[in-house]
Amino acid sequence: MAAPSNSRERSELVLLCVFLGMLWETGTGQIRYTVPEETDKGYIVGNLSKDLGLKSQELAEHGVRIISRGKTQLFALNPKSGSLTTADRIDREELCAQSARCLVNINILVEDRGKLVGIEIEITDINDNTPKFQAENLEVRMNEIAAPGTRYSLPEAVDPDVGVNSLQSYQLSPNHHFSLDVQTADDGTITPELVLERALDREQEAAHHLVLTAADGGDPRRSGTVRIHVTVLDTNDNAPVFAQPIYRVKVPENVPQGTRLLTVRATDPDEGTNGKVTYKFRKINEKHSPLFHLNENTGEISTAKNLDYEECTFYEMEIQAEDVGGLLGRTKVLISVEDVNDNRPEVIVTSLFSPVLENSLPGAIIALLNVHDRDSGKNGQVVCHTPDNLPFKLEKSINNYYRLVTWEYLDREKVSMYNISVMASDLGVPPLSTATHIVLHVADTNDNPPAFPQASYSAYIPENNPRGASIFSVTANDPDSEENARVTYSLIEDTLQGAPLSSYLSINSDTGVLYALQSFDYEQIRDLQLQITATDSGDPPLSGNVSLSLFVLDQNDNSPKILYPTFPTDGSTGVELAPRSAEPGYLVTKVVAVDGDSGQNAWLSYRLLKASEPGLFVVGLHTGEVRTARALQDRDTLKQSLVVAVQDHGQPPLSATVTLTVAVADSIPDVLADLSTLDSPANPRDSGLTTYLVLAVAVVSCVFLAFVIVLLTLRLRRWHRSRLFQATGGELAGVPSSHFVGIDGVQAFLQTYSHEVSLTADSGKSHVIFPQPNYADMLISQESCEKNDPLLTSIDFHECKDQAACIKVS
Repeated sequence: MAAPSNSRERSELVLLCVFLGMLWETGTGQIRYTVPEETDKGYIVGNLSKDLGLKSQELAEHGVRIISRGKTQLFALNPKSGSLTTADRIDREELCAQSARCLVNINILVEDRGKLVGIEIEITDINDNTPKFQAENLEVRMNEIAAPGTRYSLPEAVDPDVGVNSLQSYQLSPNHHFSLDVQTADDGTITPELVLERALDREQEAAHHLVLTAADGGDPRRSGTVRIHVTVLDTNDNAPVFAQPIYRVKVPENVPQGTRLLTVRATDPDEGTNGKVTYKFRKINEKHSPLFHLNENTGEISTAKNLDYEECTFYEMEIQAEDVGGLLGRTKVLISVEDVNDNRPEVIVTSLFSPVLENSLPGAIIALLNVHDRDSGKNGQVVCHTPDNLPFKLEKSINNYYRLVTWEYLDREKVSMYNISVMASDLGVPPLSTATHIVLHVADTNDNPPAFPQASYSAYIPENNPRGASIFSVTANDPDSEENARVTYSLIEDTLQGAPLSSYLSINSDTGVLYALQSFDYEQIRDLQLQITATDSGDPPLSGNVSLSLFVLDQNDNSPKILYPTFPTDGSTGVELAPRSAEPGYLVTKVVAVDGDSGQNAWLSYRLLKASEPGLFVVGLHTGEVRTARALQDRDTLKQSLVVAVQDHGQPPLSATVTLTVAVADSIPDVLADLSTLDSPANPRDSGLTTYLVLAVAVVSCVFLAFVIVLLTLRLRRWHRSRLFQATGGELAGVPSSHFVGIDGVQAFLQTYSHEVSLTADSGKSHVIFPQPNYADMLISQESCEKNDPLLTSIDFHECKDQAACIKVS
């Protein structure tokens, strides 16, 4: 009944240990688990998702993963179940040797939170190792005169397990001459000794065969044996004695191979061959044995291989001295290895968050680093730093972890990629350092609106442009990248002369090229003011504006337009008057013309294209004034026909012509008599030199006959009117010559410049008296034109019954 009870108590104890190992250590922020060694791959260590407060399917979403230093990963994370499992079989003895507790620390990274959680896993021992002696056979030589009670040291067995699973007892095979005594040291180790119980007699029994069994306390129990062959020797009554019971030496780990560490010495007071001592290792770890060499004759211990402080810091061994008589002496050698700063710090980037958004707040985690130096003391203390000219800094996290974070805002447009050097240096003498380079890319955000190189633009387009013509091109630059830098262009909607701007212009949204949708007329639109918007494709989109002044350039597409003289609308002929007494340079009239164009296209020049009397009149090149070139003579005909051409300076030049009829006479009746024979001039635009020549030949005879008839009629009327003037005694004075005088439907266009004209009765005749010619450069004003509108008027002379002269203007 006792056995089941003990088994049940042991099971409850194991369950309690496992339960306590899985509890959170709230004070340290760690999770603790317990797992026995030698479990199969995939053994569930603990429910990690539950302990992290996450669901199993959320582990991948949060980027939960194991980060640990070392080449071999002992544990793995099952993303489906959320459990922490073993990645391979774990050998506790290989991992922790004979340490009382075997703890493995790993870290769990919750990547999206930049959080590290420490996990401590205790590897519990199982009885998987058998106590093992260094040799299977042991030869012991004893002198036959050895007294009962003499003790002989026996080799110790080694069991890598710990606790009850380690070496617990020794047992000697039954024998009449020997017994076994087990000594327990202060550190709990047990040492077997062979005790002579009865005196030996070489002559009776020269050799004895024994079996020493070493057993552990595990379940199941394991044991190992060594065969002891005892040879009985002749008398040798002194055993070798070492000068020191314990030898201690300290040696730096970088000593060269073959360096002498120390020399052990044992003396044997016997003489001759009985006093000759040889040395050999009595007890040494199998792994340590190849590192050292013992000279069996001198006792000198030297290094056979290079030592490594990081592999082992302390070596313990026993040296045995034996004389030829088989007597033994032993001593203990303790070798302490001192650390040398021979390892550079190791920097491992366990997590890198690249790229990082340029608008990330200061303190954003860029990378998680693990720093480790295999040396110890100050040689293993590491400090890390980054260059001061970069917007990053290192923050200490748990254990040997650092977080690389930003300390100011990043700007991708200034720096799009950082090559960050993390320098790790230990505190050894001389210090060793390691540089780790992290390439960090800065991701773009839409933080820059498109910008134009200039605040405003000016463009020019000639009028009469073809529809669809390219006018101008604008380009906006956006320092962002990809979609955030893809710019589209548009026009800000406006109206122009009551029509939307989009009916006049359009812009290519991709290229920024501006096109004309209509043909512009300089005389209607001379400039346009518009706003162009450049918008990127970011989220949210940003935009920038620029103003464009579009100027329409004039082309010579308008012919000169003659404003004066204008032609009557009632079929009469406009006539300019010039007295026969006019001197050279007398201002007869002035041709006034305008051009709808501008600039050089509107510069006008005047020239006399044709005259019925060449050399009689001249036209001012730039003024359009028609003046007499010489004095008028009696032989000059009453009617003078002039054709004046007006031409602009455009390319090609455009022109217009006007036909002037100048009446030369000293009195109005003479003018009236002759003007009645005049026909209305043809349209100057439709007449030419050829037309005038044909008409002149055709009507020359008719004009002569009509002139004779009119002259007779005028003579009769003059005689009749002179009678009226004499009867009334009235006088006509101040009759303006700038009106049309009409007789029988024939009208003459009066000079528009001011002349003083008076009609007097002298000797029964009426005379028109012209004053001295006026050479003033005068134009009829717009106000005068409006008051005298229409310009074509007629003056009719009627008989007055009350003997007073009257003039009726119609």
